[in-house]
Amino acid sequence: MSTEKLFQIRFLAKAERLSLVRVLVKEMAESVGCCVELSEKLVIAVNEACMNIIQHAYKGDESGEIVFEMLNNEKELHFRLVDYACPIDLNSVKPRDLNDIRPGGLGTHFITEIMDEHSMGHLNEGEGNYLNMKKKIN
Repeated sequence: MSTEKLFQIRFLAKAERLSLVRVLVKEMAESVGCCVELSEKLVIAVNEACMNIIQHAYKGDESGEIVFEMLNNEKELHFRLVDYACPIDLNSVKPRDLNDIRPGGLGTHFITEIMDEHSMGHLNEGEGNYLNMKKKIN
């Protein structure tokens, strides 16, 4: 089973850059056989992950860079996000209680609900973080 890199992009940690990311995820997911409903859910998960990087890893520093790639091995889609911000406290990344009704803070909840697997950690060089997400498509 071979893995195909559907795309890789690098972009600044600016919320307005995410419109391109959303279009790419939706179009590429549908091109490999995902239904519209699933492709839209994948867009939500990836968008939330990117916003978390912008807000929490880079803390609004728009000069930070995000590298995003999407791969397909015919059974599942792989999404990998990398940033070069200071390493985050991995133990602090968790969904908030859904009974705590207020705007924001649901990114990790959406990622957990939509994706089949996800993992995060620090880059080997000690400067930066990664998030890997997988979704079965067959």
